[in-house]
Parts: sequence; structure tokens; C-alpha cells
Amino acid sequence: MDDTRRNIPISSPVVGDEEWRALLEPLSTGWLTQGPKVAAFESAFAARHGVKHALATTSCTTALHIILVALGIGPGDEVIVPAFTWVATANVVVHCGATPVLVDVDRSTYNILPEQVRVRVTERTRAIIAVHLFGLCADIDRIASCAPGIPIIEDAACASGGAYKGRSAGSLGLAGAFSFHPRKTITTGEGGMVTTNDGKLAETINGLRNHGATVSEEQRHHGPAPHILPDFDLPGFNYRMTDLQGAVGLVQIGKLDSLIRERKKWAEYYNSHFMDVPWLSAPVVPDGYEHARQSYVCYVDEEKAPMPRNRIMDLLYKKGISTRPGTHAVHMLGYYSKRFGFKPDDLPGARDCDRFTIALPLHNRMTGEDFDFVVRAIKEIG
Repeated sequence: MDDTRRNIPISSPVVGDEEWRALLEPLSTGWLTQGPKVAAFESAFAARHGVKHALATTSCTTALHIILVALGIGPGDEVIVPAFTWVATANVVVHCGATPVLVDVDRSTYNILPEQVRVRVTERTRAIIAVHLFGLCADIDRIASCAPGIPIIEDAACASGGAYKGRSAGSLGLAGAFSFHPRKTITTGEGGMVTTNDGKLAETINGLRNHGATVSEEQRHHGPAPHILPDFDLPGFNYRMTDLQGAVGLVQIGKLDSLIRERKKWAEYYNSHFMDVPWLSAPVVPDGYEHARQSYVCYVDEEKAPMPRNRIMDLLYKKGISTRPGTHAVHMLGYYSKRFGFKPDDLPGARDCDRFTIALPLHNRMTGEDFDFVVRAIKEIG
């Protein structure tokens, strides 16, 4: 084998025979849309994350959107959002007709700065979306103390299995939203989940994801009069997960803890080898946090690095190592900079994280030889 090049993707889902077999029941019964498999997945996900209610959706984006809609957020309202996050976090606010108020982030944890939240709260603030970026929970207690009484919504897209002070991601705020995209630790292809302990909110979201119907399709078909259509009390959406996805998700949630344990082992392996790379800062995990390890995102010190971050990524790509920037600074994206007049320097923490973070491969299909190869390639850069 060529020891100068490998093919190491940034991520690769762990699916196999169990997932294939799980698809047989919905395919054989013909129940393909939201039904018993989704319900079983929701129940298992809620139990794992210590919440009363879990409601599956088509994506984390639609999960976030439906939470905001359920809270009645609309024109004239403001929602606080970290400036360093995937653009969907801000987009859902715009789609509600509300204004995303971008707040800077910590360069070491990549998460929202609670003190900056405090100064951006106004009489129009209706919610705070706290992103658990790359699988590390935001400091929810400090955020809450800086904005008392403001609902906190967890963008837990990356944080299945993560925890903060002994509490699971998704149970920390009023509601949480998770992703099952293939880059996440567990996947249903596309898909998302809302979590909450608020029964009334769960009831509203349950209707909204099914066109606003008062009962679900499964309830109607198994009821005494399946030929009678339900009432529709809300102008809802079609945000339902399919039972094919639910069947896969039910298998995947059973693997979650073992997948995270393996990722943690290899993240610590990276950490130990990068201690003597002066230009690369490994991910920070504060005391009291359980990192979900969705991504391994480092920070490149521009003054110590032998070359710019993008050049480093180019060199690694030529060796067959896929990397990515951590994510992007929302205020530097075209729509947001034009509509709201943002300049890069307005949010310097997010700006620097946009320019200097690098995600290295960390997933459960990598071998020990793959991890060794990545470490060697990083050290050969200088």
C-alpha cells in the first residue's frame, strides 16, 4: 500500500446488516410513512436523553423551525443566535419573519458567549438558540443567568449523546433539535428530532409536523373511523419522518453510546499526539461536560503555523485526508452581510473561527492506521 496517500473521508456513517434487516418490516407491512417505527425510535431517543417527549421530523432545520412556530415567533420578534454555526440556525429565524440577533462565540469552545447574550437582549427578544457546536454543549446555566426568563432552544444537531453537568443534551432548555444527517454520529439519512419536557409544546409540535392535524395518520388509521379525516386547527407543515427512517434510527440509537466511546478514544489519541504541534490547538472539553464527539475541530494559530489554514487543508487533501473548516461565520455570508450590513470585524471571535478552524477526520469507520496517517501528515507540515 502507498504509505504517502490514503483515502480518509471527513465522515462515514456506520450502517450495515442490522439497518438493512430493520427495513424489512415497514417494507413488508406497507407502513412507510410516520408510524410504529417512528414512535419506537422517538421513545428510545427520549429515554436516552432524559426527556418526556421526542418528536421526529424531516431534519434538524425543520425541528428548529417548528419549535419557533410553536412558540408563536414572527415579525417584530428577535431570536439570539451564535454567529459561528451552520447557516440553518439563523435561516429558521428568518423564515419565521423574525430577526436573528448574531452574538459572538468563544474561540476555544466555539460556543456562544453568555456575556455577549446579556448585552444583546432587548424587549423584543423571544428566544435564544444555543448551539452545542461539534458535540460540546453550550454553557446553558450561564446563558440562562444572563437572560433570565428567555426560553432557550438547543440546537443539538451535533450533540446526540452529549451532556452538561450530568444532564443530557436536549433536556437543558425548553426544547432541543437534533440532526440525523450522515455526518452525525447516528443517522437516518436525513431526519431530525425535537425534544422537550413541556407537554403543551409537544402537543402543538405534534400537530404542526402533520399539516396541523388534530390526530396523527397512525392514530386515525388504527381508530374506529379511519375513513373520516381529522380536523386541522393549525396551518401546519409536512415535517414527518418516514417509518423507513424510524426503523433505521431505532437500530442506530442502540449503537450511540458505543460509537461515542470509540470516538472519544481516538479523540484522546489525537490530543496526545498534537500536544507537541505548537500551531494546532485541540478541542477543549471543560470539566462537567461530556463531548458527543461529532467532529474533531482544531484551531490553527496563524502566527505559529508554517502556512495558512487553507494551504494546510490543500496539503492534507493531496494525501487523501479530507478536512473542512469547522463551520462558517454567519455574519460573513452573502445574504446576512448584505441584508443586515455586517462586516467581518463586527464579530471577531466568529470571524477568526471561520478563518482558522479545521475539522480532521474522526469517525467509526477509521482504522488505527488511518489515525496514525493523519497524525503523521499533520506533524510533517511543520
